[in-house]
Amino acid sequence: MHDHRVPRPHHDLRLAEDGVLRSWALPKGLPTASARNRLAIAVPDHDLDHLTYEDATKTVVDTGWWELESRDERRTVFVLHGRTGSRRFALVRTRAAGGRSAGPGGLLLHLTSQQPAG
Repeated sequence: MHDHRVPRPHHDLRLAEDGVLRSWALPKGLPTASARNRLAIAVPDHDLDHLTYEDATKTVVDTGWWELESRDERRTVFVLHGRTGSRRFALVRTRAAGGRSAGPGGLLLHLTSQQPAG
């Protein structure tokens, strides 16, 4: 997880998969309660060496590993194992009017009500 200060404050969620970092901008950070979804904006994949990259406007705020639980065309469920513990999330593709997908950027990040033990 990166904390960005530019162009406006936000966090970036980065998950290593298939030799790249899949990335999403989180304008309001990770959700802290299952009743509060957060916008997740898909951004281009990054090289793996970007995982620890920091500069004057970006810092690493957490590292760890992730575990995929399930994935389909609408939803990806995963557990983040970070410095302070493990949390289960779902990235959910939203639907536009008429039931069509809102596109690759239309995602909500949801903290699931069922969390890992410990």
